[in-house]
Amino acid sequence: MTGGYDGSMIGSVWRCRDHELELGPRTLVMGIVNVTPDSFSDGGMLSGSDEAVAHGMRLVADGADILDIGGESTRPGSDPVSIDEELARVVPVVAGLASAAPAHVALSVDTRRPDVALAAIEAGAAIVNDVTAARDPAMFGVVRQTGAGLVLMHMLGDPKTMQDHPRYDDVVTEVRDFLASRLGAAVASGIRRDRLCVDPGIGFGKTLEHNISLLRAIASFRDLRVPVLVGASRKRFIGELTGVDGPAERVEGTAGAVAWCAANGVDVVRVHDVLEMARVVRVVDAIARGTGS
Repeated sequence: MTGGYDGSMIGSVWRCRDHELELGPRTLVMGIVNVTPDSFSDGGMLSGSDEAVAHGMRLVADGADILDIGGESTRPGSDPVSIDEELARVVPVVAGLASAAPAHVALSVDTRRPDVALAAIEAGAAIVNDVTAARDPAMFGVVRQTGAGLVLMHMLGDPKTMQDHPRYDDVVTEVRDFLASRLGAAVASGIRRDRLCVDPGIGFGKTLEHNISLLRAIASFRDLRVPVLVGASRKRFIGELTGVDGPAERVEGTAGAVAWCAANGVDVVRVHDVLEMARVVRVVDAIARGTGS
C-alpha cells in the first residue's frame, strides 16, 4: 500500500496559457461538460451550447477549478465523429464559457484532434486534454505555439476496441513508462515541462484489476515530475465494486476513489459531481495536506 501525500508538488505550478494553477496545497477539481449524445454517463443531457454553458457555470458555482469540454464520446465501443461535428459542438461552448466564467477558472478541451484543439484555444481554452497522448504529432505543435497546457493520457488501442480483452504484464510499469515516453516526446518537440500533465487513463483499456492496481500505485506517478490527473468518476469499475448498474448511482463509489487520489497526491480529479467531490477533497486535503481549510 502506497503512503500518503509527501508535499512534493507544493510550490509548483501548472502553466496553461495565462493560467498558473498552483499545485500541492489542495486538490484541483475538473468538472466535466460533455456536449455529446452518447457519453457513457451523461450523453444527451446537454442538448445545445446554451445548456452546456449553463451547466458549466453551475459546476463553477459548485467549486470547479477547471471545466473540461468534450464533443466526442470516448466511451468503450464508441465511434468517432466528424471533425466538423466536433467543432460545431465544442467551440460555441468554449466561447460561451470564456465569456461567462470567472477569470480564475481554466477551460480545457477534451479532444484528440489538433484542429479542434486549436479552434478551442482560439475560443478561450487553456488546456488540451488528449486521451491519445498526442498520437497525432501535430498536437505538440498546437500546444507549443499557443502555450496551452497538455494532458497526456494512456489508452490501450482506441475507444472502439480498448475494452476487448486488455492485457498487460505489469500495468503500473507499462502505463508509467508509456507516459514517461510521451513526456519525453513532448519536451523534445519544444513544449516546456511545466505545461505538461499525465493521466493513467482509468477505464481506457483496463480491467477492474488493472484500474485498482493503477489507483493503488497512483502516488508513484508523481515520480514523473509533472501534475497527475485522474478521471475515475462514475466509471464501470466502480459499478463492478459496488454492485450498481447506472453511472449516476456511482457517486459514493466515486467519492471513495477521489478521496484516495487526493490523499495520495493526485493534483487534479476529473469528475461529474463537482459539488460532492469538492467537499470530499476539501476534507481529505485538510487531513492529508494540512491545507484544506
